[in-house]
Amino acid sequence: MPIDFNTHFISFSSNKPIKPVIARQMAVPASELQQDTFEKQVEVKSAEINPEFDGMKIAQKSFGKLKNGEEATLYTITNKNGASVDLSTFGASIISIKIPDKAGKLVDVTQGYDSVTPYENSPVGHAGGTIGPCANKINNGTFTLNDKEYQLECNKDGGKTHSHGGSEGFDVKNWNAEIIKDGIKFTYNKKDMESGYPANVQAAVTYKFDNDNQLHIIYEAQSDADTILNMTNHSYFNLDGAENAQENSVYEHIVELPNSSTFTVNNELAVPTGEIASVEGTPFDFRGAKKIKDVIETENEQIKIGSGFDQNFCIDGYDGEKMIDIAKVTSDKTGITMHVSTNMPGFQFYTANHLGKDAQPAGKDGKKYEKRSAFCIEPQFFPDAINTFDEKPILKKNATYRREIIYAFSTDDK
Repeated sequence: MPIDFNTHFISFSSNKPIKPVIARQMAVPASELQQDTFEKQVEVKSAEINPEFDGMKIAQKSFGKLKNGEEATLYTITNKNGASVDLSTFGASIISIKIPDKAGKLVDVTQGYDSVTPYENSPVGHAGGTIGPCANKINNGTFTLNDKEYQLECNKDGGKTHSHGGSEGFDVKNWNAEIIKDGIKFTYNKKDMESGYPANVQAAVTYKFDNDNQLHIIYEAQSDADTILNMTNHSYFNLDGAENAQENSVYEHIVELPNSSTFTVNNELAVPTGEIASVEGTPFDFRGAKKIKDVIETENEQIKIGSGFDQNFCIDGYDGEKMIDIAKVTSDKTGITMHVSTNMPGFQFYTANHLGKDAQPAGKDGKKYEKRSAFCIEPQFFPDAINTFDEKPILKKNATYRREIIYAFSTDDK
């Protein structure tokens, strides 16, 4: 279970390692959870820390109780510029990212909810969650590993595909958490055959938010047997501000995908056929900057299948190690630009075409997030890669899985 703290403030010097103080959790009536302001803060000032992380403050408080009685905890990392990231133990999720706009006003650029309850009761869209064990779709929910076939839950497309780890994926688990000297490390131990995936897997997601407004997400895992693993983050971004929840509210966003000259072609279920096509002459050519509104209504079979942009882009120059710049998205309204880099082979560019469902709860501003009110950049192995492509998301026994995403924010891009 996550760690909870009493109210106090602590600063640490370079010769004293940060160690959380464990306190017995007290039962809190559900009606009082929204008013819970008890929090613990940690100020990080250490000569051992890279200056990019010096002066970070980390606070934590209750994010509400789950149905099983466990407490969800909300962590806030604030850098010396006042920008911050909120993270929840439930799903090892990003709840908010607040970045100063061109006028210096803090803007929350991610969709989310005010407590853990909507995340547990109405997990529509996987908002901000850590996706796993295997992100995106697996056709028919089946794959073969070491000559053994595995059948996963088919939770998508009318029971024809497995998606984002199924209904018991990583984004609906309450992870353990540890405050480290420059961020938060979440850990979760997946049991053999949990969600249908083989092997006991020790998974970790580390978030580090630096003074240059860069959010580093580091995925690590080890397994006691061969398995498949493909972890990513499913944050919904609106750089105009997440309060812009109305339909088509990201149409003015300017998108550039500089290192994607190809994309994977989908069948009618949005599962890759195995064909890798050039973006040349298609609405998927974002090698030069384009506004979303200028291309999303293009008559194109692939856009029709996704009800908008919902495509896996291949990353030019991928080698599994070096970080490659994959996306630049800008809001003229706020002046905020988001750069994305990764060492994954591909990424899903999604324009939130399926938000606005009846089951979806109201968001942080009391508004329901409507269709195309956000976009996602989800670095990943290709969808259905275990069955369809050469680069397969196989984690071998006793090997180490390590992948990274950086979401970097600035207002100095023109």
